[in-house]
Amino acid sequence: MSALAGKTAVVTGSSRGVGAATAALLAEQGANVVVNYRQKAPRANKVVSGIQEKGGQAVAVGADLTDADAVATLMDTAVDTFGGLDLLVLNASGGMEKDLGEDYAMRLNRDAQSDALTAGLARMTNGGRVVFVTSHQAHFIDDVETMPEYEQVARSKRAGENALTARIEEMSAKGVSFVVVSADMIEGTVTATLLDRARPGALEARREAAGKLYSVEEFAAEIVRMATADVETGHVELVGGAEDFLARTGA
Repeated sequence: MSALAGKTAVVTGSSRGVGAATAALLAEQGANVVVNYRQKAPRANKVVSGIQEKGGQAVAVGADLTDADAVATLMDTAVDTFGGLDLLVLNASGGMEKDLGEDYAMRLNRDAQSDALTAGLARMTNGGRVVFVTSHQAHFIDDVETMPEYEQVARSKRAGENALTARIEEMSAKGVSFVVVSADMIEGTVTATLLDRARPGALEARREAAGKLYSVEEFAAEIVRMATADVETGHVELVGGAEDFLARTGA
């Protein structure tokens, strides 16, 4: 039996892309899944329907992560619907949007991540885990330059990672472990598409440097694996293509 069987997971930003694939894989392994979306209810409902058609348990919850009350409702739904909260996958990110304010990247990628942790931790069971999903471009931003078009997002996501990492002792006190999962650009994601549009050839350049870029499904499988992996709290899992980043940091 899967270690996830009967557990309850909240996956932020899971109406499409990596989040949706992660939600589906968690459900396949027996987890009850709360699918989170900001605006696109039909898309989230489609993810839930796909899970239910395969015999899984899932519910869609609309919650803008920059709204603390909405985040509390998101976490409460996990408890009210499935009886608890065992896994919090902080997958939602953004910042390349043009209509949500100049500070949106930091509000979402740093402040909202910390707020989601606060809300989740208040409801999580002993033995639970928090997984923060990020990119190599963000994780290594203090040492390795990224494309100017992505720098604001990268720095805000690194700030979010730092803010969460600083709370490991708090998580440990509640019996909750913390893992970071970082990957290179992911084929088929909105971010990769936007970056390639802003800087034609960027995706191919990363593909050549890394040797391979993971697909949405491949990266989701790594996130799900790290949801139960026997690693120390604070572990950072570098998924594919990190060698050139490590070389540039001198590691």
